[in-house]
Amino acid sequence: MLPSMNKRELTLRQAAISDTQLVAEMHARSWAATYRGTLPERYLNDEMPAERLAYWQEKMPKLADGSGAVFIAELAGKPGGLLCVIGPDHNHGVLVDNLHAMPEYKGSGAGTAMLETAAQWAIERGAFHLHLLVLEQNLAAIGFYESRGWRRVGKQDAKLGNIDVAALIYVRTLEGRDQIL
Repeated sequence: MLPSMNKRELTLRQAAISDTQLVAEMHARSWAATYRGTLPERYLNDEMPAERLAYWQEKMPKLADGSGAVFIAELAGKPGGLLCVIGPDHNHGVLVDNLHAMPEYKGSGAGTAMLETAAQWAIERGAFHLHLLVLEQNLAAIGFYESRGWRRVGKQDAKLGNIDVAALIYVRTLEGRDQIL
């Protein structure tokens, strides 16, 4: 059952290096829920949690230089999601590198709030658009992004857990930023 939330119960805060373990756990939990049945159980249960921890242990210090940021969505004081943004790049775009609402908080508004935070962060840095990759089989995420004005602009091969996957490239022009992509 979806928790009943109001706007005052939903907050986003910038993550600190001390949040690395929490960020890695949320990332692993989101992937396990999303890709169960798509990726091998061994990868999801045994390899992926340690892989995500190593990933975030390397990434969090690198983002401390201001080239990106990680935000934690908290709902009634409990972690409900995470957002990582990086950029802007040479095309004036900010990469939404990770956006994960915890399974029990999907539909709570956390994902939308995180996208709004990504847009604000990007605008403050002079970006014109946001872009991201979403796995082709993640239909729920694709529907979420498309319902919020994102458009598919391409496809690329990727690997997840040593499995070849297809990643779709989505872009959203930031409000008031009408640069042609």
